[in-house]
Amino acid sequence: MQKTAHHRTPLRTEGFAQPKRAISSLGIQAGFQVADFGSGSGAYTLAIAERLEGSGRVYAIDVQRDLLRRTANEAAHRGLKNVEVIWTDLEAPRASKLADQSIDLVLISNLLFQLPDKIPALREARRIVKPGGSVAVIDWSDSFGGLGPVKEEVVKKEAALALAGGAGLALLREFSVGAHHYGLLLRPAYVASV
Repeated sequence: MQKTAHHRTPLRTEGFAQPKRAISSLGIQAGFQVADFGSGSGAYTLAIAERLEGSGRVYAIDVQRDLLRRTANEAAHRGLKNVEVIWTDLEAPRASKLADQSIDLVLISNLLFQLPDKIPALREARRIVKPGGSVAVIDWSDSFGGLGPVKEEVVKKEAALALAGGAGLALLREFSVGAHHYGLLLRPAYVASV
């Protein structure tokens, strides 16, 4: 369960991670189905919904109902009809409630450091992403004197790659997200049959 999310004031990360700049690196196309794991304030969800220009769908997935409510309200206020909110705990099996291999892009932004058990969320991303789809992981590269998570909770890029590998995801490429974060674009790893 995302316990730390219940006990903290959500981090204001929009100015650091630059959602619009980050999503321009992700190859989002008209009609894409996108899942935003740990959608928080909805900054990425709303930016992606706008980029899709009314096509496709963005699923804002979070454990905090009040943030999902705000995201839904803001989407309605902006006239974005392609946003759907899903309340769930991403540490539970099949948590997203989305169908296997149904999503073009799963975004996991500023979430890994908040999860005591990180593998279930990555496995869930692997389960729902299409064979040709991708999983984007954005997280804090350090604590930066209290701007980000406490130092003990930071998930360094190398650790994130190891966790992703354990969940069946392989690195496709890195992308720029800003000075305080790293961005990893992953794809499902397939074992060649002999």
